[in-house]
Amino acid sequence: TKGQKMLMLIGRGGEGKSRIGLILNAMFHSAMNVGNIQKVETNRFARADLEHRLLMVDDDMDMSALPRTNYIKSIVTAEAKMDLERKGIQSYQGQLYVRFLCFGNGSLTSLYDHSDGFYRRQLILTTKERPADRKDAPFLVEKMLDELEGLHRLIANDYSFTVSNRSAENVELIRRSNNNILDFLQSEGYIRFKADAESSSKAIYESYKMWCEDNALHALAANRLSSELAQNEKKYNVEATNNIYLAGGKRVRGFIGIEVLVRPLF
Repeated sequence: TKGQKMLMLIGRGGEGKSRIGLILNAMFHSAMNVGNIQKVETNRFARADLEHRLLMVDDDMDMSALPRTNYIKSIVTAEAKMDLERKGIQSYQGQLYVRFLCFGNGSLTSLYDHSDGFYRRQLILTTKERPADRKDAPFLVEKMLDELEGLHRLIANDYSFTVSNRSAENVELIRRSNNNILDFLQSEGYIRFKADAESSSKAIYESYKMWCEDNALHALAANRLSSELAQNEKKYNVEATNNIYLAGGKRVRGFIGIEVLVRPLF
């Protein structure tokens, strides 16, 4: 499989997400594994269980943040071999081609990886609300197994997923909910992007903290803000530099192309 995405199906429970797992199990049989995406990243034995599998289904995704995303990234991109380890057996190098499908009532988050790549590797689908008068079909799985149009379309499209506008909006919504820095950088009255301006990283962060206080939000770490700007220099038309000079001649780190409008009183 060439699809370099993790599929996240997010709902509130009772919508029938588990039916999809049964359908996939009927399609993949022994080529499918039921597991936990958190353990794939943190348990050194869990990755070996995915060898020779095409699909791993996490039907009850843990909502705690991933402590790291190194192994998941390597598995999704399938670009290099990795160490696989089984209990009582010497570790060895293996290639995993498994794809992830996760069901949950919330989004997959990471403690430290808030890069575009982390979100770009996710295909997020949301379920519709269950109508109060809906009658569940007892033979839904059998009916859906008769309709494999989606699989045929994926094969015909060279295993390239078609991402709908709604799915793209879901990714952006989840990303923003986990990173209020994005909203700060688009806010008015605290900073502005101006080609001939420059500001220290500290001044930008202090302005960000004031914005958080004014909006009753929790401020993220200073390096998160600087990292967001540095990773998106072209998007915001800024440039990271070590040559910002304060009054008195002290040289500090900062950014060219951004002006702080509201400065703390200290």
